[in-house]
Amino acid sequence: MLKIKTIDLLTNLELLSIDKKSVQINTINAHSYNVAQKDEIFAKVLLQSDFLLPDGQSIVYAKKILTRQNLKRIAGFDLFQWEMERMNDFGGKCFFLGSTNETLQKILDKVVIEYPKVKAETYSPPYKAVFSFEDNQRMIEKINSVHPDVLFVGMTAPKQEKWVYENKDKLKTGHICSIGAVFDFYAGNIQRAPKWMQNKGLEWLYRLMKEPRRMWKRYIIGNTKFIFYILKEKISD
Repeated sequence: MLKIKTIDLLTNLELLSIDKKSVQINTINAHSYNVAQKDEIFAKVLLQSDFLLPDGQSIVYAKKILTRQNLKRIAGFDLFQWEMERMNDFGGKCFFLGSTNETLQKILDKVVIEYPKVKAETYSPPYKAVFSFEDNQRMIEKINSVHPDVLFVGMTAPKQEKWVYENKDKLKTGHICSIGAVFDFYAGNIQRAPKWMQNKGLEWLYRLMKEPRRMWKRYIIGNTKFIFYILKEKISD
């Protein structure tokens, strides 16, 4: 079972090592924590991340309750912006793996304007629960032909994290960032919460209000489960 106390969370993006190859950077929030309670492989992937970001105010609160460690939330979108700005400084290359061709084109159109020195390539993999050997080979070949400084993977958790973990030794890249919904946020398909809600840790509430039928289980039931897990961990100390 995944435990917050066992997780070493990154506290500052500037601490990221940028000279290594195939560095796996994952994020964790209440939803992914809940999934990891039932999915041992996903729990292992998160625990063996090179860097794990506290993407979710719930994780920040839980870490303080359990370890008295003060963290600052680092969202997947924060990671994305930091990486893009870093690459724009030296003319780096990035690769977007996941989502639809339409969404990927929107991303490319924005990158050209906002990060003109970054060379970006994309690939939309087949939409299926399990990739075939041929699917995986195709994705790996596409990525390695670019040899990107940063690979952004957006195939939803836990699928994206597991795919990276299983294939990262075959990838010729630098940082590998599994950032899920960021693809849709950046493309404009989904609107992010206002800045004040982000700062107050209420981005989940904004998404719930925007998409109540799709998100109510994740945030109402899911957050309740997360609180139960954290209280259980606290009591078991």
